[in-house]
Amino acid sequence: MLFTPTKINGASVIELEKHVDDRGFFARGWCWSEFGDRGLPNRLVQMNISFNRFKHTLRGFHYQVAPYQEDKMLRCVRGAVYDVLVDLRPGSATYRSHIAIELSASNYRSLLVPKGCANAFLTLADETEVTYLVSEFYTPAAERGIRWNDPAFSIGWPAEPAVISDKDRSWPDYDVADR
Repeated sequence: MLFTPTKINGASVIELEKHVDDRGFFARGWCWSEFGDRGLPNRLVQMNISFNRFKHTLRGFHYQVAPYQEDKMLRCVRGAVYDVLVDLRPGSATYRSHIAIELSASNYRSLLVPKGCANAFLTLADETEVTYLVSEFYTPAAERGIRWNDPAFSIGWPAEPAVISDKDRSWPDYDVADR
């Protein structure tokens, strides 16, 4: 695996190190020791799947508060997404900063989202599927969110969402939210 740190501390883009032959390729998509050797989180308790029927479906921003914060590793296995990570850690040098990356079935990239950061994505194709490996169990009482168009973050999405849940559309402004 090839790890590229982002400007957000603890967040990395992970690309496959492909071993190619006439059959195609073989690659490792996750490895407990490779993550641990780099000081990255390697505890996994759940794998989640998000299937999205329509292009421009928006999911997020989601995160969990302490003590249930979670590291996530996302990979798009069908279609493509514009994935955005926002640093919500007040002590971080990149607090309130964000990064965006395209994850797709064809580029095989993964994004490691560290604890204390929120994540959202906008699908770029119909029939898009994303898998998440997470370090903590989903805990509804610890779930929080920020709205996709919250003015506190000025995120430039590639398109307006066509499909979004009432919950994700209704998150309060970050500056007044219960964090």
